[in-house]
Amino acid sequence: MDRLELVADCGSCFGLCCVALAFERSADFPVDKDAGDPCVNLDDGFGCSIHSRLRDEGYRGCTVYDCFGAGQQVSQVTFGGVSWRDDPSTSASMFAALPVMRQLHEMLWYLAECVERPEARGLRDELDAVTARTVELTRTDAAHLDAIDLPAHRAVVSPLLQRVSALVREPFDGPDHRGAPMFGARLRRGRLRGADLRGSILIAADLRQADLRQADLLGADLRDARLDGADLTGCLFLTQTQVGSARGDAATLVPPGLRRPAHWVASP
Repeated sequence: MDRLELVADCGSCFGLCCVALAFERSADFPVDKDAGDPCVNLDDGFGCSIHSRLRDEGYRGCTVYDCFGAGQQVSQVTFGGVSWRDDPSTSASMFAALPVMRQLHEMLWYLAECVERPEARGLRDELDAVTARTVELTRTDAAHLDAIDLPAHRAVVSPLLQRVSALVREPFDGPDHRGAPMFGARLRRGRLRGADLRGSILIAADLRQADLRQADLLGADLRDARLDGADLTGCLFLTQTQVGSARGDAATLVPPGLRRPAHWVASP
C-alpha cells in the first residue's frame, strides 16, 4: 500500500474528527466537548470555520491530529458516502467507527513504511500478508467494525515492526532508550542514529541538531520537543502527529511523506 493513500483527505470526510472525538479545556483546547457533539467551529460543508487560525484560537490539538485517512475511509467506503447529517440514524455507528479505523490505518502506515525499507526485503512475504489482512479489516462493514479484536491484530503487527526496526538499526549500534522517561532531556547535538526511542517520553526535550537518522520513534512522545536543525532522515515510524506536536525550524530534516508544520516557521 502506498502511504499516500493513508494521508487525510478532509474534503472527502464528513468532519468526523470534529464530532466523534471528545476534548477537554487544556493547553490544546479552549473548551470542553463531548464525543458525538459537533464542534462549534464545524461549518455546513463539514469544514472548519477557523481552520486558518486554529492555533491562535487555542485549538492546538486540532492542528496535530492525524486520522491516517480513516475519516475518508469511514465516510466514503464504510458508509457509502452518506453523511450523518443526511442519515442521522447512522451517526452513532459512524462516530464509533472512526477510532477503530484510525488504529487500523495507523498500522497500515507502519507496514507500508516497512515495505519501502530495503533492509526488510527478506520479510516482504510476511509484510504483504499482514498488510492484506489489515486492509481486509478496513473493509469490514459498519455493523461488525466494533467486533474487530484490535489488540489481537496489533499483536501480529507489532513483532513484525520490531523485526524490521532491528534490521534497519543494526548497523549503527544506537543507544537503547526504549520507553525511557526523558522529559526535558538535554540531547542537543545528540548522537542518536539508530537509537531505540520507541515509547520514550521526550516532552520538551532539547533535540536541536540531534542526529536521529534510522532511530525508531514509534510512539515516542515529542510534544514541545525542540527539533531545530535535527536530522530525522530515515527514522522509523514517525507520524505527522508527532512532527506537529514538536517544534522545529527550516533546518529540520523530515522524512519523505511528512510535511513541515506551518507553526515551525515561528519557532523561537
